[in-house]
Amino acid sequence: MAGPQHPGSPSRPSEPDAEGPIDTVVVPRVSDIGGFQVRRALPTRRKKLVGPFIFFDRMGPARLGASDALDVQPHPHIGLATVTYLYEGRIRHLDSLGTDQVIEPGAINLMTAGRGIVHSERSPAADRGTERGMSGLQIWLALPEGAEESAPAFEHTPADALPTVEDAGFRARVLMGTFLGATSPVTQSSETLYVDAVLPPGGALELPTGTEERAAYVLSGDVVVAGERFEGDALIVFRPGDPIVLRSERGASLVVLGGAALEGPRHIWWNFVSSSKERIEAAKADWKARRFDAVPGDEIEFVPLPER
Repeated sequence: MAGPQHPGSPSRPSEPDAEGPIDTVVVPRVSDIGGFQVRRALPTRRKKLVGPFIFFDRMGPARLGASDALDVQPHPHIGLATVTYLYEGRIRHLDSLGTDQVIEPGAINLMTAGRGIVHSERSPAADRGTERGMSGLQIWLALPEGAEESAPAFEHTPADALPTVEDAGFRARVLMGTFLGATSPVTQSSETLYVDAVLPPGGALELPTGTEERAAYVLSGDVVVAGERFEGDALIVFRPGDPIVLRSERGASLVVLGGAALEGPRHIWWNFVSSSKERIEAAKADWKARRFDAVPGDEIEFVPLPER
């Protein structure tokens, strides 16, 4: 989806105890897109990145009426990879590579923008005119410097290809990376950890200390970390190296995210991410002059470059 108009807007991070394992807590700001709420937890002024994760949106959950539709018009990206994961509903993805892919709950759409790609996200024709649910996550991963100008690519991974690990205290689907010995087949440009987990009442999940940067986003229920309770929606960012156990008294749904820190800072403007401000300026000029490739089958509409 199109990115933040003002990526530095604050999301009211808390000030946790400097001696504890929690670095930052972000309460996402809420906006309305296409008739349903989107909660944006990254980026904020105080927390730009967690590993390669530079953007985190929770879409819904919401009920769309028969007259409602998701219609995100063609827009460009550079220097990042988008990862779309749904709990409910369907989205049709079209891009300038010629991809036409409907994503359904439990699957992963990975679109690597590299030097530049254009895509649209819309409700499939078969879903229009019907009432339906919509709930999911869309994140952006900043690419390492050596991959920022790579060729654009798209990869769809069906739900049944993603491994699951579980015991009495949790059930987890490995969306990207390796977790407790299970490895997702989804391509990584840099070390990435992305896990969808459910804790039953009284359950617990220990996070690997070998992952350099880690966070958890609470979707529903309650999570207790180091004696402090969090409920949805909250992004809890942990200090590197500290042992972390997520516990739940009532049960919880959450995602774990993180990975290795990037080589240096990233600049983000609208839908563009880069280690170079000059590269972002060039992308702005290219989109304004319509030098990006068009999306086959969706060539007429487009999102104009923000004038700011």
